[in-house]
Amino acid sequence: MSDRMIITNGSVVTMNDAGDVLFGGAVAIEGDRIVDVGDTAEVLARHPAEGARVIDAAGQAVLPGLVDLHYHTALGKGWSDHLPLWEYLETCWYPIIRALDHEAAYWAALASYSESIKCGVTTVNDMYRQLGALAEAAEEIGIRAVLSNDVADAEHNLDTLEDNKEAFQASHGAANGRIEIYIGIEWLPLASEELLRDARLLADELGTGIHIHLNESLTEVENSKQRFGRRPTEVAYDAGILGRNCIAAHCVWLSDTEIALMRETGTQISHNPSSNAKLGNGIARLPEMLNAGLNVGIGHDAAECNNSRDLFEVMKFASLIHRASRVDSSLQQAPDVVRMATRNGADALGHQTGRLERGRKADVILVDLKSQMFTPLMPENKAHLFSHLVFAANGSCVDTTIIDGKIVMENRQLTTVDEQKVLSEANDAFRRILDRMVVPPTNLGGCPAKPSRPAISFPQLPRKGVFGPYDPLPGAGRPGCLSRRRDPDPGRRPRDLRRHHRRGRPAGCHGGHGPV
Repeated sequence: MSDRMIITNGSVVTMNDAGDVLFGGAVAIEGDRIVDVGDTAEVLARHPAEGARVIDAAGQAVLPGLVDLHYHTALGKGWSDHLPLWEYLETCWYPIIRALDHEAAYWAALASYSESIKCGVTTVNDMYRQLGALAEAAEEIGIRAVLSNDVADAEHNLDTLEDNKEAFQASHGAANGRIEIYIGIEWLPLASEELLRDARLLADELGTGIHIHLNESLTEVENSKQRFGRRPTEVAYDAGILGRNCIAAHCVWLSDTEIALMRETGTQISHNPSSNAKLGNGIARLPEMLNAGLNVGIGHDAAECNNSRDLFEVMKFASLIHRASRVDSSLQQAPDVVRMATRNGADALGHQTGRLERGRKADVILVDLKSQMFTPLMPENKAHLFSHLVFAANGSCVDTTIIDGKIVMENRQLTTVDEQKVLSEANDAFRRILDRMVVPPTNLGGCPAKPSRPAISFPQLPRKGVFGPYDPLPGAGRPGCLSRRRDPDPGRRPRDLRRHHRRGRPAGCHGGHGPV
C-alpha cells in the first residue's frame, strides 16, 4: 500500500499563523508528514494522484487533530459521579486505580482512546497507572500518547518515581516515537516537597516532561497553605516543578502571584472547564491567564468527572462558561478556542502537530459538514465555519481520523481494533475491578463500603459563591485586565505583573481575543 495520501476539495482549516482557511483546498501526505497544503489543483499539479490514496473531502472540513492536554484513561464512567471531588477520590477513583491490573488497564485504555479517536482527538496526555498496558493499547489503536504515572508519596499506595522511571525505560519512544513517557505527580495533597524535588530531578535526568494537577480546588489550596505555608503553585515553583516542559492541569484557583510564576517559568496550562464545573471546583481565571501570555490548551480530564471524552463539547464549555460568569460575550471567540484545542495543546507538548503545514506530522481529521449541525453554512465563510465547530458541533461530526499518516477511523469505523470487543472487554474489566476494590467506610453511598486505610483528611471550607473568595467585580476579565478579583492571599505582586495589568497583553500573545 502506498504511503502517499492526498485529501482534496475540502475546507482546510490550517490553524497556521495567518489563520488561513482554504476552501477547495488539499493536503498531501507522505509517510507520517504533511508535504503540501494549498489549492487542490495546485497541490495535484505538484503531487500527482497516480499511486496515491486520494480522499475526496468535498462537503468536509479538514482540521489538525485535536489535542486532549489533560487526560486520564477511565474505567468507571458514571459511577459515584454525584459526589464532590474529595469524597469521589477517596471512595471511588483511588480504590478503582489501586485495584487496577494490567488487563483491566489495557481494555480501559482501548475504550478511552477509541472514544477519543471517534471524536477527532489524535493526541492524549494521559496520567494513569499500568503504563505498560496503556502503551500497548496506544500502539495498537494508533493514537499519539504522552503517558505518565500517578505518582504520590509511598503511604498513599499509588505509583512511585521508580515505577515511572521503569515505564520510561520500557515504553518511551515506542511506536516510532508516537508514545512518550512523562513524570506524573498526582497532586500536592498526596505529595511531599521532597517528592516534588525528586520528580524534577528525574525528569531532567531522563530528558522528559512533567504532568501535574495544580490548584484544582479551594480545599487543595487550603491544604497546601496548612502543610507547606504556601499556595500549591508556589510550592511547585520552589521545588523546581514548573517549566517549559511542565503541563499543569486545572489551575482553577491561581492567585496573581501564581499566574506570574507560570509566566516566568513558561509553564503550560491545561484548562478543563467541563470537569471543573461537574465537580463544583469553580471556574479557572482563563482570561487573566491568556492576558498574561500563558499557553493554554484544553482537556476533558477523565470520563468519570466529565462523562464524555468529546473535546468538541469541552471547546463549547471553554467559551460559554467564561462568557456567562463574566457577563461578557466577547470572551473566548470560536477561532481562539479551536486554537486551544489544536496548536496550543501541540505546542505545550512540543509536538510537530496542531497545524496543517508542510513538514508537520500528519495528524488530520475530516469533519462532515453535511448535517444539521452545520446548517446553514455560508459558502467560503470561515467565521461561520468556526462558529459551528465550537458552538454547534459534537464529536459525531468527525468522519475520518488520521494519525501519523495512517487512517485509524474512516466513515466513523475504527480500522485498527474490534470496537465491539473493546467495549465488551472494558465492561467485564470494570465489573471485575469493582469486586476487587476496597473502599473506606463512608455515609455518602455510591460505592460498596469495605474496610480500608483511613481516608485522607482535608480542611473543610464554608460554602461560597461560584468564585469563592475571588468574587467578580464590575469589568472583571475584560481585555487588558489581568485581575479584578479579590485575592485572599495575593502575596507580593511582581512589578512586571503590575505593568502588564496596566498595559494589557504583551505583543505576540495569542490570547482570548482577535483573529486566529
